[in-house]
Amino acid sequence: MSTVHNQASPGDFAKTVLMPGDPLRSKFIAEHFLEKPKLVNNVRGIQGYTGSYRGHPVSVMASGMGAPSMGIYSRELFDQYGVDTILRIGTTGSLQDHIHVGDLILAAGACTDTNFLAHWKVTGFAPIATPKLVSRAMALAEEMEYTYYAGNVLTSDRFYMDDMEQLRRWRRMGVLGTEMETAALYATAAWCGKQALSILTVSDGMFSDEDTTPAQRETQFTRMMKLALALAEELEA
Repeated sequence: MSTVHNQASPGDFAKTVLMPGDPLRSKFIAEHFLEKPKLVNNVRGIQGYTGSYRGHPVSVMASGMGAPSMGIYSRELFDQYGVDTILRIGTTGSLQDHIHVGDLILAAGACTDTNFLAHWKVTGFAPIATPKLVSRAMALAEEMEYTYYAGNVLTSDRFYMDDMEQLRRWRRMGVLGTEMETAALYATAAWCGKQALSILTVSDGMFSDEDTTPAQRETQFTRMMKLALALAEELEA
């Protein structure tokens, strides 16, 4: 049965879904990496596709921006469509000098300044990735010779950071990067008893002049896509 946000029918999604924020990135992945991709959702322009990768069923669907949007789409995929694993693939701003544009961050945990978890009444809950997914992603990244870092990220409600002193505090605590969705994904996965991991590409530096264009963000960050697909292939085998 479809939802108000998703026109797909039961069985349209694979058990593993790659979830970029950008609908155009979802389309790019489907067209360049999946065999026989089928558009299964386009409600509100949130494109979702199902195809196969090296003979294994894989889906990709956008989440939109921010914790509430991620919360809606991930919850419906887990609860309404029987998805077992969501692999977020998105961008992050680096908080550390040694982490540069193009590097990968495997978000083992997600600190947050959002109020997303409040309605569950679990004060102090620490959203983390599924440990075995982190372990396998690290091993695959090593095999693929990708530069990566594993650790905490900050999920924030704010894209435009006016209080740089606050970011310096997160930086001091060793947080690797900042983005807007991972904590919501991990908390939703925990609540639903499912699996999740965010594989992020550094798109800019919060304390440097490093940056990328919108076109680069859509099409050139392919290493995180290939890593997520390799992990999805293992999960679907």
